[in-house]
Amino acid sequence: MNTDDRTSSGVRMPPPLVYLAGLGTGFVLQWWLPLALVAAPGNAAPVRYAGYVLIVLGIALAGSAIGMFRQAGTSPNPTRPTTALVATGPYRFTRNPMYLGLALVHAGIALAADALWPLVALAPVLAVIRYRVIAREEAYMAKKFGAAYADYCGRVRRWL
Repeated sequence: MNTDDRTSSGVRMPPPLVYLAGLGTGFVLQWWLPLALVAAPGNAAPVRYAGYVLIVLGIALAGSAIGMFRQAGTSPNPTRPTTALVATGPYRFTRNPMYLGLALVHAGIALAADALWPLVALAPVLAVIRYRVIAREEAYMAKKFGAAYADYCGRVRRWL
């Protein structure tokens, strides 16, 4: 069933570092040219609370996805070999719950800080994740798991 010679997806950069780099870049821009999400500082509380909720949801989603990988006996690290196709837990709704969870945390931090630039920086981060990480992972998984992975992709969307 495994016709792929590679031992992993070939992802070169740890995805959490991609999100962290984007968040850091956003906050450097925010420091250089401060732009709030909410024009009136007194009205920022609901946005901040929404940010806290996103952070908690993102951590819970990514954490449960990591737990499903560990339960299946495979590594959540995309630079290591994948030994199982996980399609339970959050993987029933999204093929990338870890990346979706990190995106929610990233957005939540921007909202909690009432900072526009970190939120803007999420767009290029998601592009890098989609085309430099997920594309490689999907090609690897298709070769490694064949029809089972194709069937899974037919049932479950990439993000939501």
